[in-house]
Amino acid sequence: MNRQRMRSGSIDRRTVVFAGLAASLGAIAPIRALAARVPGAIPILAYHRFDPAIAGPTTITVRTFETQLSQLAETGYRVTGLRDAAAALRRPGAGAPSQAVITVDDGHRSVYTVLFPLIRKHRVPVTLFIYPSAISNADYAMTWDQLREIAASGLVEVQSHTYWHPNFNAERRRRSPTDYRAFVDDQLQRSKAVIEARLRNRVDMLAWPFGIVDAELEAAARKAGYTVALAYEGGPAAPGADLLALPRIPVSDADRGARFDRLIGVTRPAVRP
Repeated sequence: MNRQRMRSGSIDRRTVVFAGLAASLGAIAPIRALAARVPGAIPILAYHRFDPAIAGPTTITVRTFETQLSQLAETGYRVTGLRDAAAALRRPGAGAPSQAVITVDDGHRSVYTVLFPLIRKHRVPVTLFIYPSAISNADYAMTWDQLREIAASGLVEVQSHTYWHPNFNAERRRRSPTDYRAFVDDQLQRSKAVIEARLRNRVDMLAWPFGIVDAELEAAARKAGYTVALAYEGGPAAPGADLLALPRIPVSDADRGARFDRLIGVTRPAVRP
C-alpha cells in the first residue's frame, strides 16, 4: 500500500472494509516500562477488510489483528471510540489514560460476518465509516439491516465516508469552482442525512475518501455539521491536532511485533545482555 501523505494528493481507490478481532485482552497486564513517544498522542488505526487466513493489500488476517490487539494491551493502550479520543485531544494535558482507536472504512460485509461477532465477544469499540450509495446495493457491501443490528450493540458507531467515495482532487479538476463546491456539499450533506435517517444516530464524524483534505474541504465539512474528520497517514494524533484532518495509521498484515510498535508510537526498552 502506498504510504504517502494524502492531504492534497490521491492514490488508487481502495477496496472496502474488513474485520476480525480476538485475544483475551483482559488477561494481558500492561507493561509499564513501555511508553508512547508523544505524551497524550492517540494512534487511530485504519482498516478496510479482514479475512480469517488470507492477507491482501487492504486485507488483514484475523491472526495478525489479534496480535495487534494484544500489543495494544501490552503497551498500556485502551481501545476507545473515536468520539472519546477526540474529546481527549481537545484537552491537551488532561491526563487521560493512553487511548487507541480502531476505525474501519467503507462498509464491507466482512464487518458483519467476521468483525461483529468478535467485538461482541471482546467488547472492543469500532468506528465504522460508510458511503451510503453502496449499502444494500453493492455485492461487497453490508445491508442497512446489518448496519442497524451492529449499531444497536453500542459497540459500533456508524459515521460518514461521503455519499459515494469520490476523489475530490479529480472532481475539482473536471468541474467549475461553483459546481465543485456544490458537489462537495452534496457528498457531505447527503451522506450525513441518509445515515441519520436510516440508523437514527447522530452523524458528525467523517473519514475523507483517499485522505484528501484541504482548507476548502474542511470549511465544507464544518458547514455540514461535522466536528471530527480523519485524513489518512500521519502517525498518532497529538493533542491539539486539527480535528477536521486528524491523522490515521493504515495497518497492513505485515504490521506486527516491532513494526507495529513503531506505528503506534511505542519504544521498548533495550534488552540488556
